[in-house]
Amino acid sequence: MKTNELEKISKKIKGKLIEISNQCRISHLGSSLSCVDILVACYWSAMKIDPSDPYDMNRDRLILSKGHAAPALYTTLAYKQFFDESLLMTIGKKESPLEEHPGLQCVPGVEAATGSLGHGLSIANGMAIASRIFNQHFQIFVVLGDGECNEGSVWEAAMFASKQQLDNIVTIIDFNKWQATGRSCEIMKLEPLYDKWKAFGWDCHEIDGHDLNALTRTMSSVSTKDGTPTVIIAHTVKGKGVSFMEDDNNWHYRIPNNDEVLRARQELGLV
Repeated sequence: MKTNELEKISKKIKGKLIEISNQCRISHLGSSLSCVDILVACYWSAMKIDPSDPYDMNRDRLILSKGHAAPALYTTLAYKQFFDESLLMTIGKKESPLEEHPGLQCVPGVEAATGSLGHGLSIANGMAIASRIFNQHFQIFVVLGDGECNEGSVWEAAMFASKQQLDNIVTIIDFNKWQATGRSCEIMKLEPLYDKWKAFGWDCHEIDGHDLNALTRTMSSVSTKDGTPTVIIAHTVKGKGVSFMEDDNNWHYRIPNNDEVLRARQELGLV
């Protein structure tokens, strides 16, 4: 699929996320918007997965380790036709399968429960080991938050993947420079992030996480690399796509009002 077509899909997903936040009273909008382009690149380009057969044992998997961005994953899956789009407006409501953090297989396409941060890469390690045992051939994509990299469990999993030569794991870090209470690199010394992952034995790439051409090109170049897992450090902007939300950490929790929904959709070219 051409880059301009992917960009159109991305804008539609972002617009829908803003509507969902407004109507369902769901927060973490900024965190969801920052990873949309990553998810679009994964599901429309990099991953081998059939929405009509979502439990095929040889499908590629994606784990949204930063589970608070669940609305972005749900909307991506709905737009990819894993389930009916109408379900999106039930997120967080009583008896809806779509909770504010994803539950295991709550809908087709959700591979892991990731309400607690720092677990996604460890889950991917288990899947990768299982694929080796059962002689299956698939890739596992893990979307990590930069604040999530504060967790020791992430680095233990990074060491394990390298030691076990789990080369079918591709980790993408949504490096939007924020976490709930402040700048990621001010709360913990994340940098030099590239050098740290390199020292842990990973094949490292560093790109603009909103450049869909760079995302798809980098992901397509990843293959079995002699036992080396891959990490893509994707520099992103929290609230990407809407000028008054971009790089404003208030949108970690803020919910847009009706006027802001209209302004945002106008900026995205959706009205």
